[in-house]
Amino acid sequence: MRLNQVTVGATDLARAEQFYTALGLRTIVRTDEYLRFECPDGESTFSVERVDQITPADHITIYFETDDLDAEFARLVRAGVAFDQPPTDMPWLWREARLRDPFGHRLCLFHAGENRPNPPWRV
Repeated sequence: MRLNQVTVGATDLARAEQFYTALGLRTIVRTDEYLRFECPDGESTFSVERVDQITPADHITIYFETDDLDAEFARLVRAGVAFDQPPTDMPWLWREARLRDPFGHRLCLFHAGENRPNPPWRV
């Protein structure tokens, strides 16, 4: 089994498209009610569907892995993207930066390398 995609809600699809393309995702489907993006690496996709409102229960955390987190963080800061947490080495051996999309969804840009599939404490 492989992860195909994650779908989140947004009240403004144009704003969502602007934000996620700034992150580096490529729009592959655009309708009045739905956007689908292709991640620049791998085969994963990410979708946004139009909703009337975002409730706290809709807030999830979406993880996007990058090979050079610090360079990606610097690029996004230059592009005006605000972060809640700059790149930080975490106790679980990932380096993470935290931010939110324009609708409050939590995002984590990270680099884990070999520690993602094979952490030292893997069962």
